[in-house]
Amino acid sequence: MEADPVDEDLTALAGRLRALPASCGPVRLIAVDGHAGSGKSTFAGRLAQALGGAPVVHADDLATHEELFGWDERFREQVVAPLSRGERAHYRVYDWVRREFGEGRELEPKPVVLIEGVGTGRRALRPYLACLLWMELAREHSWERGQLRDGPDLSAFWDGWIRAERRHFAGDPSRPYADLLVHQGPVGYEVRPGQSGRS
Repeated sequence: MEADPVDEDLTALAGRLRALPASCGPVRLIAVDGHAGSGKSTFAGRLAQALGGAPVVHADDLATHEELFGWDERFREQVVAPLSRGERAHYRVYDWVRREFGEGRELEPKPVVLIEGVGTGRRALRPYLACLLWMELAREHSWERGQLRDGPDLSAFWDGWIRAERRHFAGDPSRPYADLLVHQGPVGYEVRPGQSGRS
């Protein structure tokens, strides 16, 4: 029986990531960035599985209606600081329906921890990253996919989101600093070197 080529690709990538030097205390913090709708969550979930169950922090759990992109200080205080000391991190998850922070989550200082979401490769976080992965899908295609996924009930939110995302990446782009570019094909993923020069 032939091995699944997608699993082979992700297993190879997982091996590369495990071999990187630790970047945040004992942790290799890996960011999966890209435009909204580019497939970050799905890819991060599959990569986490290839890494043997690596924890994933979602930027959507840290952002709020008022701070779509203003969550980096919260992430540094609640996640980066304890992980850099080799300690368990605790952070609260934002409830997008109730518009308030709700349940708390624990995050162990595993050898590899993923953070996925738009803007996770921002300049404030790059010093703590072992690797920045960028989902290589044009923003118009990403936004179209995201809006189809979310349906017409969230069209007003998407209008505001697109403006906010444009502003964020205009002032703090991630793609030029990506170590690896992830292309999603009809069957699996292809990983290519990015522009950072670290790949």
